[in-house]
Amino acid sequence: MTLIKSISGIRGTIGGEAGENLTPIDAVKFAGAYGSWLKEKNPGKRLRVVIGRDARLSGAMIQTLVSSTLVGLGIDVTDLGLSTTPTVEIAVPREKADGGIILTASHNPKQWNALKLLNEKGEFLSGNDGKEILEIAESGNYSFAEVDDLGNVTEISDYIDRHVASVLALDLVDAEKVKQSGFKVVVDGVNSSGGIAIPALLKAMGVDVVELYCEPNGHFPHNPEPLKEHLGDIMKRVKEENADLGIVVDPDVDRLAFICEDGTMFGEEYTLVACADYVLGKTPGNTVSNMSSSRALHDITRKHQGSYEASAVGEVNVVELMKKNGAVIGGEGNGGIIYPESHYGRDALVGSALFLTHLAEKKMKVSELRKSYPSYFMGKKKIELTPQLDVDGILKAMYEKYASEKVTTVDGVKIDLADHWIHLRKSNTEPIIRIYTEAPNQEMADGVADKIIGEIRAIAGLA
Repeated sequence: MTLIKSISGIRGTIGGEAGENLTPIDAVKFAGAYGSWLKEKNPGKRLRVVIGRDARLSGAMIQTLVSSTLVGLGIDVTDLGLSTTPTVEIAVPREKADGGIILTASHNPKQWNALKLLNEKGEFLSGNDGKEILEIAESGNYSFAEVDDLGNVTEISDYIDRHVASVLALDLVDAEKVKQSGFKVVVDGVNSSGGIAIPALLKAMGVDVVELYCEPNGHFPHNPEPLKEHLGDIMKRVKEENADLGIVVDPDVDRLAFICEDGTMFGEEYTLVACADYVLGKTPGNTVSNMSSSRALHDITRKHQGSYEASAVGEVNVVELMKKNGAVIGGEGNGGIIYPESHYGRDALVGSALFLTHLAEKKMKVSELRKSYPSYFMGKKKIELTPQLDVDGILKAMYEKYASEKVTTVDGVKIDLADHWIHLRKSNTEPIIRIYTEAPNQEMADGVADKIIGEIRAIAGLA
């Protein structure tokens, strides 16, 4: 059982003892800290916070606790109910709210839940803001409202529909062209809110939709992280249905993966590459992804005469660099598309609409589109942390070992070599060290990762 407190919110497993898991007491504690922080930032103002949740089993319970805590602080709540992360993000500024809370543990299994915290722009909090909230939570310095000053709850049940309408209104989304293409698409919504949002978008674009695991009951039929090893059912179903492609999202619909018409993975790293290729072809400019993402985005950006830059891992870091560089599209290699014309947040609805429009214009099969891009292969492995493991010492030792190469320490240790790279970093959401590698073929990518794991074990005295 686990409770992880970070600058982006609180994430943990349901049940167990308070302070060690995400219990009702912890949900109230951190909702109270967030609400108190908002009150400190906006003295004398009547505040409003937008709340939405994914379909996981604990969602309704956590939402009731969080909403009631904010009401007790004298903060009005706009309750979107079952929603997606990007839907809440666009709702915050549209409702002129002062912040937002998304109740989702993203790709984590069903026993997890989390409070993801947004600012008044509908964007994730900065590191300093998150640190202040953690300090309030630890101090327990809350002051609740008197009875006449309690907040009110307003329910809005159609925000996913509003989100879909906003995506269809984007200049680079051509629903009519997609409709004329007659696409048949299998959608895996992992029995969460993506099972509502993605089919609604596709049907509005004239797509023939085959729904797989689209009942939002919170019983995830497979590990909800959209990786190849978890997606055997949709890969098989795409072929059985003779579909043009498959679309897979995680429970809160901010990650997006595609399945080719032959049942193979398009590759989560190439979700952003394909969408960027389309956007840059229409609106030339710069791109940003995090430093654990594929070199392919760099290559595609250069093809369109743009400039690419890598940020530290974390959506808030990607967004900050996108704004600084005026990037027209960006995101993360885990299938997260950030398109500023819509909003500064990862959005699988936006990514799906851009990709389908791109595919309709290209008039080619999804597998053919994939082959048109630079071919890189990634290895993604991890080492479980233990109290005896000096992570910072290991990272320092690896930096020194590879000091003669191009090494970056903005976020962990990134080692760039001529034909491959390695990125070592501590996870922000799980007690592990992540090891990312990329090379011209899968055997090399996995081999480099295994070599690095061996070197780390030797440094840690575990060999």
